[in-house]
Amino acid sequence: MRRAPPIVLLLGGGDLATGVAARLWRSGFWLVVTEIPQPLAVRRLVSLAEAVYEGEVAVEELRGRRAEDLQSARSILDQGVIPILVDPTAEIWHELEPSAMVDARMIKSGPYLPLDSAEVTIGLGPGFEAGVNVHAVVETHRGHRLGRVFWEGAAQPDTGVPESVKGQDFERVLRAPIDGVFEAMAELGSLVTEGTRLAEVGGTPLIAPFDGALRGLLHGGIEIEAGSKVGDLDPQQDLSLCNLISDKSLAIGGGVLEALLTRPSIRSQLGASSEYR
Repeated sequence: MRRAPPIVLLLGGGDLATGVAARLWRSGFWLVVTEIPQPLAVRRLVSLAEAVYEGEVAVEELRGRRAEDLQSARSILDQGVIPILVDPTAEIWHELEPSAMVDARMIKSGPYLPLDSAEVTIGLGPGFEAGVNVHAVVETHRGHRLGRVFWEGAAQPDTGVPESVKGQDFERVLRAPIDGVFEAMAELGSLVTEGTRLAEVGGTPLIAPFDGALRGLLHGGIEIEAGSKVGDLDPQQDLSLCNLISDKSLAIGGGVLEALLTRPSIRSQLGASSEYR
């Protein structure tokens, strides 16, 4: 009889969550991803969450497909595809009984699932405290601790400062100037020049502050609040990077993989030795 792989419930399907999904899927785990009805992923070309809008997506060699319920999710898994369900509060965990739960929503407010919702629960970044609301926390802040697993304590607090790329930090992250409906005006994954109208929020234009590759842009038609992240402009102007999972996402995914493999029962489900060194 074929051994059933361990199933991980992944809350959120944005770009960081998709880096986690890539590490786990490639290592033999099965995944079920939950999302909100209108996902707010900005790097949509590398986000499994986009399946909520498009029905099916491909990110590198991963494929994701929208599922309507647990039965369809299991059928999708049997086809070697990752199911994405609209389930804002992850109610599916009651029926799914996952081996692990990873909260990758990046909303910095802690989980809404109990600590014992799975054998091991993992939170990414701020909002989680190991041993309090999750078993383990994975650091998401760039630097020497990125991707490290903490079994006690919390991740570094959010600094609000984007990573600098070729001297651009705050300017490369596009934010809504006012409350309103977001509408994209430029093509995601294209090269744009300074002054190009990239999008509008409530009729107010968002203009490219410099030449770059439009790496991220929120899905159109969503009502958003002023200050919300809506785009990502990369001054490196390398279009190939728009379709690649980032180094940061993969580093975080590696931390999640490490945390899961500390559990002998999970290793045994993968057919590996239950002894941990």
